[in-house]
Amino acid sequence: MKKKERRPEELGSQWLNAMCDVLKGGVLAGVTTISALLVCSVLVSAGILPVGAMYGAVLAACALGALVGGTFAVRQVGSRSLLVGLGVGAVLFLLLLTAGLIVYKETSVANGGAGILCACLCGGAIPGLLGRKSKKKRRR
Repeated sequence: MKKKERRPEELGSQWLNAMCDVLKGGVLAGVTTISALLVCSVLVSAGILPVGAMYGAVLAACALGALVGGTFAVRQVGSRSLLVGLGVGAVLFLLLLTAGLIVYKETSVANGGAGILCACLCGGAIPGLLGRKSKKKRRR
């Protein structure tokens, strides 16, 4: 298989490549989150998951989506892994906020948005912390 062709290495091309990979990770995180929320809604409809536990399930779905998207983006970028993971979490939160704004015509961060923001950022930070390359020890 051929390796993906990257844009030529110019002054800002590394930054542009990293931002494209963060956005791709954010979209992957959004798809994963929506899929997990669909599974949670089926579980609620079947009576397996109580309705009272739905907020916790939403937070878990957001963290799972950010984890998957962050892992993808950290592997693609390869450097500044914590910033990349947090960027994916922020992109996921903005996607969810935009979807809520489109559906409900108004949104408020006070209605559980702070928990969702924390779940997205923490889910993105986990692969950012774990995906770091270890520093080489200096020999004396």
